[in-house]
Amino acid sequence: MTGFFKKSSPVNIIYLLLYALLLKVYSFLQPHAPVAQPTDGFLYHWFLNLLSPVGKSAPIIYPLIVLFLTLTQAISFNGIINNEKLLHRPNYLPAMSYILITSLFPEWWQLSSTLLINTLLVWVWGTLCKLFNHSRPKTLVFNTAMMVGLASFFYFPAIGFILLIFFALISMRPFQLSEWLIAILGVLTPYYFLFAFLFLANNWNPLTYLPSVSISLPRFQQDIWAAIAILLMIIPFLISGFYIQRNILRMLIQVRKGWTLMLVYLIIALLIPFINFNSTFEYWILCALPFAAFHAYTYLNAEKKWVPLVIHWLLVAFIVALNFWIPANKG
Repeated sequence: MTGFFKKSSPVNIIYLLLYALLLKVYSFLQPHAPVAQPTDGFLYHWFLNLLSPVGKSAPIIYPLIVLFLTLTQAISFNGIINNEKLLHRPNYLPAMSYILITSLFPEWWQLSSTLLINTLLVWVWGTLCKLFNHSRPKTLVFNTAMMVGLASFFYFPAIGFILLIFFALISMRPFQLSEWLIAILGVLTPYYFLFAFLFLANNWNPLTYLPSVSISLPRFQQDIWAAIAILLMIIPFLISGFYIQRNILRMLIQVRKGWTLMLVYLIIALLIPFINFNSTFEYWILCALPFAAFHAYTYLNAEKKWVPLVIHWLLVAFIVALNFWIPANKG
């Protein structure tokens, strides 16, 4: 199967669709209506309320939206990685990896605020990669920061991705205080327009849109399925780290900086759900995109041909088993 996606062919988009339908089949058989959590932003609450009338009569709308979001994110992310030449030749392995990874946890088969903002974060990361030699960096910094501010309207802790912008400025640009101030201004701009609207509408209640912030350690219920899924994500990531480190001196400077930015993206995505913590894996889908990039590097660069095959089919077998285990467990 990985052989199909090692090629850069438009027909792979059809394969990705079939692939996603197979791996997420249970979510279509038993559609799940999402419930907004206190951590979720007001735009996500509004979005669910908008879908609620349709969702009650046709709950299949929720997995269809998830399928659409997953595919568009996978294809967009794949295109950015190919354009930035993070892999030595164009392929669809990042898209395949993203669909695989987002199928590892039942919570990731469902519509969530973090799945929605992954669409924005694909654009944010891809745009930041252009900072290295962009002719108008201030415009680019402002736009990406504003997108992070908008993402916090769906999931408030996402505002922490401003750290990714700051790191990009450190690693890709000579220090200019004006660019850092522009980044802060960009994040605040969506809030400026929001509060201006509230004031003009005579509905001044800003605290409603600024949830309290708390940081706590996770306390998950022990689950062998979750433990296996985490292990299946970590092993290809570690293998990719070995190959990237070995090949890093042969990479272009921009490619090296792209992989460094990807690693920082992963670290931030792993830490953000600790803000206003919830005891499910739902919000950790933020780390699926960077994990997919590292998995794709393993699939493409593993010296032993059996390594990507074994990893891929272990993941597929686990996900298929999970699809059968959930209804059996509920029964």
